[in-house]
Amino acid sequence: MKLFGFVISALVVLSVFGNNCCCAEKVRYDNHTVYKVLIENENQLTIVKHLSTLAKGYNLWKPFHGIGSDAHIMVSPKMKNAFDSLMELNGFEKEILVENVQSLIDEESSSFERDATFGWTSYHGLDKIYAWIDEIIEENSDLITPFTIGKSYEGRDIRGIKISAKEGNPGIFIETNVHAREWITSATVTYFINELLNSDRAEIKNLRENIDWYIIPVYNVDGFVYSHEKDRMWRKTRQPVKGSDCIGADANRNFDSHWMENGGALSDPCAETFAGPKPFSEPEAQALADFVTKIEDKINIYLSFHSYGQYLLCPYGHSATDFPSNYEDLLAIGKSAADAIKKPYGTQFTYGSTGSVLYVASGTSVDWMFNERNIKVGWTFEFRDKGRYGFVLPATHIKPNAKEAVEGVIALVQKSSDLGYLKNKRVN
Repeated sequence: MKLFGFVISALVVLSVFGNNCCCAEKVRYDNHTVYKVLIENENQLTIVKHLSTLAKGYNLWKPFHGIGSDAHIMVSPKMKNAFDSLMELNGFEKEILVENVQSLIDEESSSFERDATFGWTSYHGLDKIYAWIDEIIEENSDLITPFTIGKSYEGRDIRGIKISAKEGNPGIFIETNVHAREWITSATVTYFINELLNSDRAEIKNLRENIDWYIIPVYNVDGFVYSHEKDRMWRKTRQPVKGSDCIGADANRNFDSHWMENGGALSDPCAETFAGPKPFSEPEAQALADFVTKIEDKINIYLSFHSYGQYLLCPYGHSATDFPSNYEDLLAIGKSAADAIKKPYGTQFTYGSTGSVLYVASGTSVDWMFNERNIKVGWTFEFRDKGRYGFVLPATHIKPNAKEAVEGVIALVQKSSDLGYLKNKRVN
């Protein structure tokens, strides 16, 4: 009774604050604290499941796998006393990862002022990224072909580029920033693009000359803009949900592959992992699926860039106990990539299937590409860090993270080639 009393009290208090911020000013996170919470029994798992569905007062940064896993939860100062009491009453082991989220955001914002030009010493908004894309298209018209997969709910173009040196190459597709607050992903992929175009390293020249690259630098464009202009912690899309005050869905739970199975997404519109009212309800997910379907015979590998946690994740996401028929090959590829990522700075990545090493996640883009489009090498990169900064990774980490990612991709491509996954899927 005490457990449910505390949970219900929290829900009542949260209802006073509302479920969605519609204010004109930027959302601030002064004295919001991120806790690492260890889940050791069914009672604790039930509590964390309740907290993970609350849209105001609590914000789930790192989802949980079940008993024996941990969750990272941002707690507002208004909810701190209730949270501390709930943790103490139910015997949780917890630690503070981030004392004051706003201080990290302020530090991050100051880097914008220091970097007036496009580069990799600060994060950039959508307009600046698109302007840079226009520049490199003009400068590399022999290599780059622009494309647009469709429009977002708010009418923005979801743009991409194809980098191709010659006909007949196998293809690799990269999608980033499906989750708006994961800024390190678009920063890393623009760095990777720059390396592809300009590096003299033999390994990267090989990638440029012998692979066709299809890259979307910002996929969830509406959410990304909102995360820059209104709410740094925004994750989802921006399409309203019928019958709810909450906005958006998790576009990486919205694909029609084991959608909503095994608890791998939530039906609550206020939850961070809300799967949408139906598969492909989000125009962004539908646009990506339609585009890849048209060119699936050209794509051998699909990569999705995310943060954080330092993981390399392959199918399946919808189950912790089922594995693809080529799982041994995928593990070999993952090991090669993780070993390469570790070389520059010693950064350790864990690799394996999403469901078995991290958490069950159903309806993801990588699983849909694998299951429905026959792209048998699919990986999700979860970049730095382990939680010290989480989603607000300082700009000083952009280049180190990007350099690690480049090494990881080089190794991933090489091992995939060794195992026969880069053979042409079509006749040109």
